[in-house]
Amino acid sequence: MKLYDFSHAPNCRRVRVFAAEKGLDLECVPVDMTKREQMSDDYARINDRMLLPMLELEDGTRLHESGAICRYLEEMHPEPPLFGTDPLERARVEAWNRRVELEGLTAAAEVLRNASRHFADRALPGPRNYAQIPELAERGRQRLDVFYDALDRQLGETPYLAGDRFSIADILALVVVDFAASAGRHPAPEGAANLGRWHADVSARPSAKA
Repeated sequence: MKLYDFSHAPNCRRVRVFAAEKGLDLECVPVDMTKREQMSDDYARINDRMLLPMLELEDGTRLHESGAICRYLEEMHPEPPLFGTDPLERARVEAWNRRVELEGLTAAAEVLRNASRHFADRALPGPRNYAQIPELAERGRQRLDVFYDALDRQLGETPYLAGDRFSIADILALVVVDFAASAGRHPAPEGAANLGRWHADVSARPSAKA
């Protein structure tokens, strides 16, 4: 399997960490987003949405969207389970994974894409250009603060986001916290002891280096 990948993109890292937890060795095909290679004619021929990551299977089938790619890998390689093991746990994992995506990842993306000069006229990913809106960057910063508070509260009750077991929700949350930090938005050290404990724990897993 080939993973079309950019090392700094959060959704790409989500798949790499997930695959590493499964013990899978994906062949990574680098696509440099700083040079906008995802918008090249060569890449557009195999992915007209011009997005990363993309997983190409041995038979040539191509899968888009990081969440869908992780679902496929879970079905093909169910151990260790990262989407839950029973109906209730799967529901909790799904709920937290979705919450992290909506409240954390989108907020971090708002900050970076609406504040960085590199994303001028590229405020949204994909083939169309969209102008930056500076007010969205500030809103994203405020949303991240609220998100970090929610994580800290939850992690004061359970060792991992969805309960006692490490899951894809923790993978995405790790990716978001690190991605937001790269955009200059760290969790406030005061009053975030639970989040700090969890972040140190999940960052120490070998997969976090993927």
